[in-house]
Amino acid sequence: MVEKGWENNKDIFNKISTLNMTYKNIDLIKILPTINLGDGVAEQDELLQVAKIETSVFSDLLKDRVDLIPGTKGSGKSALYRIFVEFLPKLLLEHNKVVIAHGIDSHGDPIFHAYQKEFEKLTEDEFVDFWCIYFVSLAHEQFIKNKAYEKYLENCKDEIKTFREACEKAKIPEIQGKKTLKEILSWCLNALKEMRPALAYKLDTNEVKLTLFGSESNDKKIEEKEGVSILPIYVADIKIALEKILKKSNLNIWLMVDRLDEVFPRRSELEKRALRGLLKTTRFFTSPEIRIKLFVRDDILSNIVNTGQGFTAIDHVTSRQADTLRWEENQILDLVVKRLVTNDTLCDYLKVDMDKLAASAEYRREVFYMVFPSNVYKGKKQSNTMRWICTHTADGNNVVTPRDIIYLIKKAIQRQQDLLKTDENGMSTSFISPQAITYGHEELSKYKRTSILEAEFPHLWIYIKKLVNGKTEYQEKTLATLFGKNWEEILSDLVSVGVLSKNKNEYKVPFLYREGLDVTQGSL
Repeated sequence: MVEKGWENNKDIFNKISTLNMTYKNIDLIKILPTINLGDGVAEQDELLQVAKIETSVFSDLLKDRVDLIPGTKGSGKSALYRIFVEFLPKLLLEHNKVVIAHGIDSHGDPIFHAYQKEFEKLTEDEFVDFWCIYFVSLAHEQFIKNKAYEKYLENCKDEIKTFREACEKAKIPEIQGKKTLKEILSWCLNALKEMRPALAYKLDTNEVKLTLFGSESNDKKIEEKEGVSILPIYVADIKIALEKILKKSNLNIWLMVDRLDEVFPRRSELEKRALRGLLKTTRFFTSPEIRIKLFVRDDILSNIVNTGQGFTAIDHVTSRQADTLRWEENQILDLVVKRLVTNDTLCDYLKVDMDKLAASAEYRREVFYMVFPSNVYKGKKQSNTMRWICTHTADGNNVVTPRDIIYLIKKAIQRQQDLLKTDENGMSTSFISPQAITYGHEELSKYKRTSILEAEFPHLWIYIKKLVNGKTEYQEKTLATLFGKNWEEILSDLVSVGVLSKNKNEYKVPFLYREGLDVTQGSL
């Protein structure tokens, strides 16, 4: 989100405006290729640990205040997930007594798609069963069988035996040996088949008896009316057994799941059933000792909850929901500077004081403007460069993401290298020129069209393309004519995904998409 206010501090603004830095182009030609901003895709970002920004959501997650972490694509969900599953487990175990067990590979393993045919056959209630088995397997494999926790579990032999017996009764046998994600999924689906209930009707009373696992248990029977959701009858026993292990070992366990937008086909009925089943599962597993932490796209969350089908006890699911991940201007600036100063050559050249950098937000802004121009466009009413970048990468919901910022600046650096080669003996007042920044923005806008709008929202692209070669602003009545039947629903969807912003009965195409959609300034 674009933050207003910092340039109102005249002392800071004047100091930045009078830096009057000048650099030899020949020096910049040598340094620019060495600058590494990392990657906007968290799984490929080698700077994630050293250049992380600790947002309020990070703090809430660290303190176990939230379980559901929503955010738009590129907002930092996967970065946050990766920090917790790759960099913090040891710290969390030592200081918070928390065990991290995670599902769905952090590098976007597409294995789930290999089982799409099997998943297509599952109902929403059967997905609840599937996710129950999946989470039990994570706890078993990554906690109870993990040698890293042997010393914590050495006095829990009886409790572990009870846990395994509960799993066995539920037809969830112990996985033998280390398994790949594909093997675990296959194992879960096979276990689910074993659980499929057998229905028996008493015609005289119209009573329905449902027996899980193919035969009635000696000590437990379930009688349910047709159509009522049935959970595996031993899940409560498994949960209680796991809680006893955790209490005796003085530990807690967090079961973390990310990349749900890549698991099932987007906007499909399969995705809706599977993820609604997942959200329902969290109600049955969560306790003070057991937490399921879900990282999910905010548009997906809205789509699977607001289906018109209702969602029993949705408050239980969302009561520990984090604020949607959003980035303020000062956080974006800190993110960029932290990544820039991982380059020793650049720091030596600019004589950056690292201690001062860590302590002073004002000094971080100074360093930013040693590299970037004070403004993209000249003029008293023009915003500073950081503000310009944020407003031009904000979508229609005023959401700015680190991924887009990094993409723009990397493209700007590439362009700047080409520009410098035309005047190698000249001088520059910044490492990256206004011309290179506007080029980076144009490339970002084109990328967002092809890789996001066309690729991820094909069901909406048939409407979005009606905006191509159009204007930047529209009256509601114009769009009603343009989209025809169901225009209100279509407009709601386009605003929801950030292609348009709304102000009363007027709509605008945000700067982020203007070059990509080839729109020109004006109103219709």
